[in-house]
Amino acid sequence: MIEEMRLRDLGVIAEATLPIGPGFTAITGETGAGKTMVVTGLGLLLGQRADSGAVRAGAGQASVDGVWIVPKAGAVVDRVRDAGGDVEELGDGRAELFVGRSVSREGRGRASVGGRAAPAGVLADLAEELVVVHGQSDQLRLRSAVAQRDALDRFGGAEIAAPLAAYRDVYDRWRALDAELTSLTSDRDDRRAEAERLRAEIAEIEQAAPQPGEDAELTARAERLANIEELRMAAATAHEALSGESGGPDATALLADARRAVERASDRDAELAAFGEHLAEIGYRVTDLATEIAAYLADLDESGPHELAAVEDRRAVLGSLVRAHGSLDAAIDLLDTGSARLAELDDDGDRLDRLAAERDAAATELDTAADALTAARTAAASRLADAVSAELRDLAMPDAAVTVEVSPASPSTAGRDDVQILLAPHPGAQPRPVSRGASGGELSRVMLAIEVVIAATDPVPTFVFDEVDAGIGGAAAIEVGRRLARLARSSQVIAVTHLAQVAAFASNHLSVVKASDGSVTASSVRRLKGPDREAEMARLLSGMPDSDAALTHARELLDLGAERD
Repeated sequence: MIEEMRLRDLGVIAEATLPIGPGFTAITGETGAGKTMVVTGLGLLLGQRADSGAVRAGAGQASVDGVWIVPKAGAVVDRVRDAGGDVEELGDGRAELFVGRSVSREGRGRASVGGRAAPAGVLADLAEELVVVHGQSDQLRLRSAVAQRDALDRFGGAEIAAPLAAYRDVYDRWRALDAELTSLTSDRDDRRAEAERLRAEIAEIEQAAPQPGEDAELTARAERLANIEELRMAAATAHEALSGESGGPDATALLADARRAVERASDRDAELAAFGEHLAEIGYRVTDLATEIAAYLADLDESGPHELAAVEDRRAVLGSLVRAHGSLDAAIDLLDTGSARLAELDDDGDRLDRLAAERDAAATELDTAADALTAARTAAASRLADAVSAELRDLAMPDAAVTVEVSPASPSTAGRDDVQILLAPHPGAQPRPVSRGASGGELSRVMLAIEVVIAATDPVPTFVFDEVDAGIGGAAAIEVGRRLARLARSSQVIAVTHLAQVAAFASNHLSVVKASDGSVTASSVRRLKGPDREAEMARLLSGMPDSDAALTHARELLDLGAERD
């Protein structure tokens, strides 16, 4: 539940603290005092969209802070800790959760959960576990078929939730199979063309039998063969200089002379002896190098124009693969990936048959699941209609009868049912959909009756009603107040109201008070008790807080409200 909420620079409210706590809290105030800003502030704490237009004139930003009392273990605390925040344990199975939200005049917003900055989406996640908010827009939403179906599903609880979950599992599977089958059927020509192209490409690659890196090796080989005469002359000249086979001076002989000269005097100087060793080593290496160059020359002699032609032919074959696939490695990879894809494409006929059989089986399963869901909704619809009709009798609609119809609809993720709530306001009247036949006051009471009934099977910690009493008055308003007090026995109830008959049943009465200095209107919030509450009730009744007659009536209403338990 909401323990406390603090507002700053929100709308006409300069600064206000709302002590809320358990039970039924009524919020009243003059028109324009800022009652709706209380609901707006609560909406900010619940992750709703922030509007910079709500920032008070002259202020840089509006802020809202709230203190929630939550179970110390469960989905709420888990979500808070997932977001990096935490709660303060109270030691009785409960914990305090601090949340905050601000919005600047430029539209920038910040949110905090459990002492840590967090996205506004975390607040919205928490709201799903903590609060149900109803305003006049929610009454309008009750006119929609989706909202009426959701109300029935909430009332049905596990009785509907289980077959709905089973239906959704089968529906998702059937839809996936149907989409895949439709895609395969519509793309059959394209897939056939793709198979033919892959088959031709794989055959070409297999015939060429390329090897990784082969194109680079052939490029180097072709470069060597194209310049073979120049290479032969260079190698021959180098070999002659090293070996002296033509009879002229050569490096080998010169190195041998140098080594012998050094060795003759090496016993006189150790450093000179070291030079002799180096010369011997160089001589051996020159001899080896001359041998290697001779082998290179022999290899060149074995090469000829016929080998260059063969290399160029092979390069042409590989070049065709590179142009077709981007690189030789890509062509080689296609042998694996393309073969797997070709096997898949060649299996299209059998695959279509298998998919069609699986889809038909899923469709049969879906029919069974949809029938089970419809049966569960139909059974719950009868009980919901009876319970809401009974509630309406206590809301000054003694002769009203509600019917909840479940009819066939196109399949969707929510089932194959349309749900429609019909209202016959008096005997003999033809039941008409609340979306068309209910007045604003009737719709307010139908919505409240539904919430009271659903709360018995699907409890919500906090209900917030923004002018749930719109369009009603007199005895009907008294019964609305009585029913809000009844709802407050199991949940926290916060109601913004303009009717004394409703406020009389509140266990906590807050008044939004407006003061004006001529140009700027500022509002604050007061908790009312005793004479102050009687005066506010009188104002709500007659517009005159000091009228003796209004005060007498106010006391009568408060006495009536005190009998709520």
